Amino acid sequence: MDRVAVFVDAGYVFAQGSVLLSGQKQPRGDLRLHAVAALQALTAFAESTAALPLLRIYWYDGTSVGPTAQHTALAHLPSVKVRLGFVNRAGEQKGVDSLIVTDMISLARNRGMADAVLVSGDEDLRVGVQQAQEFGVRVHLLGIEPSRGNQSQFLLQEADTCHEWTASDVAAFLAYVPRDAQAKHATPVPSGVVAPQGSTGHPYDAVIRETALELSRELLPLIVSGYKAAAQIPREVDAKLLARARRVLSRDLEPREKKDLRIRFISFCERRVTGPG
Repeated sequence: MDRVAVFVDAGYVFAQGSVLLSGQKQPRGDLRLHAVAALQALTAFAESTAALPLLRIYWYDGTSVGPTAQHTALAHLPSVKVRLGFVNRAGEQKGVDSLIVTDMISLARNRGMADAVLVSGDEDLRVGVQQAQEFGVRVHLLGIEPSRGNQSQFLLQEADTCHEWTASDVAAFLAYVPRDAQAKHATPVPSGVVAPQGSTGHPYDAVIRETALELSRELLPLIVSGYKAAAQIPREVDAKLLARARRVLSRDLEPREKKDLRIRFISFCERRVTGPG
């Protein structure tokens, strides 16, 4: 098939992207990914480099708690497949390389692609590149500046072409936002404070607002649609919501209270989607 597929090692993008933007590797919590902009940049690069239309983008990442809100948002976007490995207790990503190699070989063997763009630096992916090439696939390696220092030399040698994104390329979809800067813009939630009887406010209001305002605008409609389809909120978002409500009420929430909290949260997210949050 005359298509180009893109294989993205998210761990590499976040790690090397943060080094390029801030001077050193930063934790995920300090990084903001603009998913739509990232996918647009990858699509434009792939189609221009291969001179072929996009098949799809495969996004590989590790997780220790199941799909995050970011994973859910990406998975709902057109022409994207999210594949998840896991992160062990030492914070090491496991299983991602084997997923990439398996998908590359499978698509090459079944003639699902004519070209592949690989965004990674791990030498373990060399075997996937070699076997894809044996099926006639051209592999284009895309790295983040300075790619010669953060990509395997053997991987660079194996690829058909090598390319590099600069700081301006990366800054178009990734931002470094230190947590202290995030805290300045967060709405404080008073501990142990409940709205007084007869008040028009609700004890959950501050909790809901703080949690929702931490989410990007592009995530909100996906979280809302996901809840309406399966009555579920991404685990990491739901955990924050429940923990903050527990802190406000100074006790665990009962099942009916959790349901009410989630419904109010989704309603607030819907209002943010259609108007100023």
